[in-house]
Amino acid sequence: MEKKRTEIASLGEFGLIDRLTGGFTVHNPTTVKGPGDDAAVIRIEGASELTLLTSDLLLEGVDFDLSYFPLKHLGYKTVVVGCNDILAMNGLPRQLTLSLGISAKISVEQLDELYEGVRTACEELGVDLAGGDTTASVTGLAIGITVLGSVAPDRIVYRSGAKPNDLICITNDLGAAYMGLHLLEREKRVLHDTANPQPKFEGYEYLLQRQLRPRAPIDVIRSLAEEKILPTSMIDISDGLASDLLQLCKSSGCGARIYLDRLPIAKETYAMAEELHADPVVAALNGGDDNELLFTVPLEDQERIMRMGGAEVIGHITEAGTGAALVTPDGSTIPLKAQGFHGN
Repeated sequence: MEKKRTEIASLGEFGLIDRLTGGFTVHNPTTVKGPGDDAAVIRIEGASELTLLTSDLLLEGVDFDLSYFPLKHLGYKTVVVGCNDILAMNGLPRQLTLSLGISAKISVEQLDELYEGVRTACEELGVDLAGGDTTASVTGLAIGITVLGSVAPDRIVYRSGAKPNDLICITNDLGAAYMGLHLLEREKRVLHDTANPQPKFEGYEYLLQRQLRPRAPIDVIRSLAEEKILPTSMIDISDGLASDLLQLCKSSGCGARIYLDRLPIAKETYAMAEELHADPVVAALNGGDDNELLFTVPLEDQERIMRMGGAEVIGHITEAGTGAALVTPDGSTIPLKAQGFHGN
């Protein structure tokens, strides 16, 4: 009898995680939260704060292309990707470990560049490099990052706390990283086999920065604490606004309405989309790699959120069973759909 084969793409990333981790039993009372959020939550005896733990894996050819991704920027972005999962729990990153699978084509000088970027990000975010591992790789460069963070028990935020009428907020514009990736891929194709390639990036430096060297929204987490605003839920936007909002709705047992005319999309994203004959709204909803935070706050916090800055209100949470949808200016609704399993 032929064994059944299920394609990973049919489950999607979140569905795959649910399937693989759903049958595990928690054996230790110190494990407060296991799989299913941006980071694991651990209670260490005698500690005043909860410990947050997360890991990410970045693979050459899937998450980055070394033909156009400077290693210094790659090191920096790796730290941001790891730390954002801690920020998404309303915590602050403290330590990280970095593990590398290194192919023979990588030189010591190139690794120096990678770690220069890691060091810069660690200094900006106040994170300590605490260790790691190295091994040989036959399939290109692989980077594994594990980040430890902390948060006060009364400040921790999960994906599961959103309530009807809560405001939906995001920390920056959307779709720019996706358009930056397309710009890089286009120039790579155009300049293939060119002896002295001169890529055309003028006017699109912002898109490149959002793709190659994104900034972690740590200032927003600090501002929320200063303003004494406690989000009801939060998630890292790395898979695209639509996918991550749907995951937040699933975890919270609610629906959502976001408004087309509220989506923050940079002028450079519009310009690049027009040049590529692409839809900037699709890039904003499904592009991914934004490395921002999506969070919800009670309606009564609207004035304080607007005063705080650093975050845009794009919609509100609705009752369970109402689904998640984009509302157009004429009032019609378009159901949001999650993207399949992908790397970038």
